[in-house]
Amino acid sequence: MTDRLELRRDLPNAAATTRSCSQTDLQASLRDEIPVAGRWQRGSGDLIESVDPATGKVFATLHGATVGDVDRAVRGGLQAAAESGWTAMLPHERARVLYRIGEALERDADTVSALQTLDTGKTRSETKALCLSAANTFRYMASALETMVGDVTPSRGPYLTLATWEPMGVVGAITPWNSPIASDAQKIAPALAAGNAVVSKPPVWAPWVTLHLARLAEEAGLPAGLLSVLPGPGRTVGEALVAHPEIGKISFTGGTTTGKHLGEVAARKVMPVTLELGGKSPTIVFPDADLDQAVAGVVYGIFSSTGQSCIAGSRVFVHRDVEEEFVARLVAATQRLVVGPGDDPRTHVGPMITHSHRDGVARMVDAAVAAGATVLTGGRAPEDESLADGAYYLPTILTGVVNEDRICQEEVFGPVAVLLTFDDEDDLVARANDTVYGLAAGIWTRDFPRAWRIARAVKAGTVWVNTYKQFSISTPFTGLKESGIGLEKGRDGIRSYMHQKSVYVDISGRPIAWGAPGGFER
Repeated sequence: MTDRLELRRDLPNAAATTRSCSQTDLQASLRDEIPVAGRWQRGSGDLIESVDPATGKVFATLHGATVGDVDRAVRGGLQAAAESGWTAMLPHERARVLYRIGEALERDADTVSALQTLDTGKTRSETKALCLSAANTFRYMASALETMVGDVTPSRGPYLTLATWEPMGVVGAITPWNSPIASDAQKIAPALAAGNAVVSKPPVWAPWVTLHLARLAEEAGLPAGLLSVLPGPGRTVGEALVAHPEIGKISFTGGTTTGKHLGEVAARKVMPVTLELGGKSPTIVFPDADLDQAVAGVVYGIFSSTGQSCIAGSRVFVHRDVEEEFVARLVAATQRLVVGPGDDPRTHVGPMITHSHRDGVARMVDAAVAAGATVLTGGRAPEDESLADGAYYLPTILTGVVNEDRICQEEVFGPVAVLLTFDDEDDLVARANDTVYGLAAGIWTRDFPRAWRIARAVKAGTVWVNTYKQFSISTPFTGLKESGIGLEKGRDGIRSYMHQKSVYVDISGRPIAWGAPGGFER
């Protein structure tokens, strides 16, 4: 472990506002403690072994949470929200705390980045960017909170009518392993802004950045007990969180099968949910596209994050007129990508989250080849002996497939792209939409009317034109079909963690006439 930490210190200096990471900082963040209802304690659940996917070695252990911890966290959150005055606090007062959390995240960006690279194998450039994005999320939600207003609705009688918003109480946030700190912020920041307490269940495979965030939040002045972090298995801790009678909402990011199950549990409680689920996103290259731009965007869209992204542009539709040239360029660009550990500044594609996940991706590729697909590049683990112990898989491009094939319909969640050609725009749209998912899409063309037409026709919550995987916290993010329900980000992100209430105030000063002599007054 020491050698790997020393490698991290060789990275370029961070911005002046950040504090450099040392081995001492990391060791301090890897304590066997979780915050439950305002108290840091050893979890009462099973031991979790955190494995560096670049080496296959255990770098830390942590005792997870139990169903009993869930109950204590939820009830403690309700008590903390009431006793601290958080729920009744004026918006600008809550906003001040959120802003300080964002500042603390930026200050500790190097430590958070190092933790996330250890946990997930992501490159340090990506984990640093995710941490700074999370910092911006807290600051944005602070500013949105300060400027959020209710509505005075048009009166229909001698009364004043107002539409107000109130917190739900305690909400649950279940986050994925592929981008934990950014997902944490997108759920926790708006939920706290709305006046709620939050119980967060980070992934077993990557719990450390969420625990570090909880420490930073307390240092920034968040009242103890408002944020509990409960690592543990979804089948026990996650299930108990969703089913708890005092949980007012669940926000979940993860697999579609799990999301459907959580939605069913929530439905029995008549509880709102936000579900951000899987995707099989099309990215479309028209014959008039700038091919340099399109190749770079397609490579980034599928192979960044080692393809472990719900929005990955995994189905590449190429117009037949440019197929030969585009595919040749795409394969060449893919083969230039550097595969290696996330703490090496030269790395483009890091290891996958676990060896078992890597093996599952390999089985899907092997099955596609057995069914007739052709591997243009990749399709195996790297031969470099220095990478032999890690969960690595080469960036892979498959051709000789049709849209109905399993490899084109199921989410691989790895660095695997499939190539499909098209001639006709209507047929293209039909095939792009021929999937149970509707999360994202990419379009590459110089023709703006065509881009607008296709963007409106493709069923996806987010569409990029001549770019890919660009995000703004101010812009809502949502999915269609089996890619999810509800929204995250944007000003409405806060209101998604609130109940709306209507208030009628009489301004006539007269009693209601019903039952009086003469009956109703008209």
